[in-house]
Order: sequence, then C-alpha cells, then structure tokens
Amino acid sequence: MKQKSTVSSSRRKSRKAYFTAPSHIRRKLMSAPLSKDLRAKYNVRSLPIRRDDEVIICRGHFHDREGKVTTVYRKKWRIHIERVTRDKANGQTVPIGIHPSKVMITKIKMDKDRKALLDRKNRATKTGKHTEKDTA
Repeated sequence: MKQKSTVSSSRRKSRKAYFTAPSHIRRKLMSAPLSKDLRAKYNVRSLPIRRDDEVIICRGHFHDREGKVTTVYRKKWRIHIERVTRDKANGQTVPIGIHPSKVMITKIKMDKDRKALLDRKNRATKTGKHTEKDTA
C-alpha cells in the first residue's frame, strides 16, 4: 500500500526524477556507506561523498583498492579515485569512474559543515518533541 498520497510510487517517475536530478540533490544521492569503525564512532550509516575522503572500493574490477577521492563527477554519477586509472592507446592516463555506492568511506575529510552534518545524523542522540522526563 502507498505510504504517502503526495509521493508517486511510479517506477517511471522515480527514474525520471533520479536521472534529471539537479546537482544539489545528486550530492545526497551520491552517498557512500561508512566503514564499521566510523559507523560505531559517529552512529551514522552513510554520508554524501566529497573530494578528500579516503575510500576503499568494495565491488568490481578494482575492489580492495584504497585511495583518496580526487573528483566527484556529479553529472556522470561517478567519483574518481587516485591511482585508479587506465592507459589509453595514445599513452595518456585517464581516471576510471566508480559509483559511490560501490565504495566505503574509511577516513572522513572533516570541516565544520561535515561535523554539523554528523551531529545532526547521529542516531544515538534522542531528538524529537518529547524528552525523557516528559514521558516519565
């Protein structure tokens, strides 16, 4: 059964919304899961990926490769990771695009906005209308 009457559950409309999403929404859609120790530390499951995060590739031909994110290519839904490249026929090296859902963040590039985001997403802190003493 449909949860919200205002939100479409149509596959066609969901795909159109995904593939025509503007950049600020793509940022959120291009999230990557955190490693086990980061998940335990921050009580957060995933974060939108950004430029200087350190990641490990979990799927595909390059799995178990680690590196720093050099580019977040929102238009192509891909990220580029240092040392994950291939050589072209003319000898030029080009980065290989990896989808952010296929990597795991091992080290977070921290700044004040990222810190605020982690505090906001922290599932351990009780947020809401009622506090502990109100319900007792």
